[in-house]
Amino acid sequence: MTETTLRSELVRERHATSLCDRLSRRFCRLEATELMAAARRQTGLEDFGEPPLEPALSLLSNSLEQQADLHPLGRFLMRMHLSGLLSARLRLMDYWRGRPAAEASKQLERPVFITGMPRSGSTFLHELLAQDPENRAPRVWEVMFPVPLQQRPRQPDPRISKAAVCLWWFRRLAPQADAVFPMRANTPHECVAIQSHTFLSEEFISTCRIPAYESFLRQADLRPAYAWERRFLQHLQSDSPSRRWVLKSPDHVYGLEALFSTFPDALIIQTHRNPLDVLRSSCHLTEVLHGLYARPRSGGALAARESQVLAASLERFISFRDAHPELAGRFIDLTYEEITAQPLDCIRRIYEQFGFPLRDAAEKRMQQLTRERARYRNGRAPAAPSEMCPATLAQTSAFERYCSRFKLDWRQARTQ
Repeated sequence: MTETTLRSELVRERHATSLCDRLSRRFCRLEATELMAAARRQTGLEDFGEPPLEPALSLLSNSLEQQADLHPLGRFLMRMHLSGLLSARLRLMDYWRGRPAAEASKQLERPVFITGMPRSGSTFLHELLAQDPENRAPRVWEVMFPVPLQQRPRQPDPRISKAAVCLWWFRRLAPQADAVFPMRANTPHECVAIQSHTFLSEEFISTCRIPAYESFLRQADLRPAYAWERRFLQHLQSDSPSRRWVLKSPDHVYGLEALFSTFPDALIIQTHRNPLDVLRSSCHLTEVLHGLYARPRSGGALAARESQVLAASLERFISFRDAHPELAGRFIDLTYEEITAQPLDCIRRIYEQFGFPLRDAAEKRMQQLTRERARYRNGRAPAAPSEMCPATLAQTSAFERYCSRFKLDWRQARTQ
């Protein structure tokens, strides 16, 4: 190919990209007022209820438009996601209006929250705890479609198949996501997905580069998001109010005060891992998730940001636990190595410390899942490119303090 031909090809490619961008901006606008109006037209409903959508929705949509550098497919996927959240809010408000007293009166006793380091075995631990029939975890399908649909007696809930179809199409559009964060209709879902209905959620930060919204969220009062989650869980447990909730999200680090304010008898499982291993895995995950929606940026910039965010989150955990010694008995600490090597021993420690009976049937189901997921015993997260790693050195003091506190050896990252 001659230099002139190559230049012509590049010009045509830039022109096509520019045209696609203009068309996607025209037909997939991310503007708060327009998104709310579209949801109202789709559902025929008006009331979004509490907490208020603003200013969170406008700040999020403006940050997505101005800072995220979304590509056309990413813009389409984000528009669909935001529209789905708004429509779900309208339908939930309409559904709750007829049964406010009954739903709000349901008790949530001693819910268990798994949080801590990202990429530290918490998803596997959540799945294990969900094997106990006495426990209740929110499932992907019921978070995606929380309002019941009409169904035939003794038939599966139609929302399960509806969610499965949506996820199948998502995997076709973004196949790389399934390799780093597999999701199916019946798998346990994270708390951030529930809180996304309030638009006060770390989910948006994990999928897009939106610094203005991130700055807002770091300063926001998160109690409305946790109050919404409590109401949402009360709604979901209408079929079995006596079961114990097991919930999960590493991002609870940003809302521990709000969490305990809303769930005063909450129990916390904090998971730990070598920060350098976490960064290798989280850089790769963030690179893939951001790539679903936006154009790539340099690996060095991504590594620097991930390192700063991780160091800040470690400081938050330590500061909160130091400030609340009265909550020491509510926490149990587990390492990634313990969870992956001896998962059933970890489960027994959890049940013993929290005073839960571990019945034979539950333990057998957990053992079966452990055999099926044997890859976790020697599981290795995909390594980020090597050039991402040096940026972590700027956070040495924060990592040293954290590892000293929880007896981790951080100086040698595990070989990938």
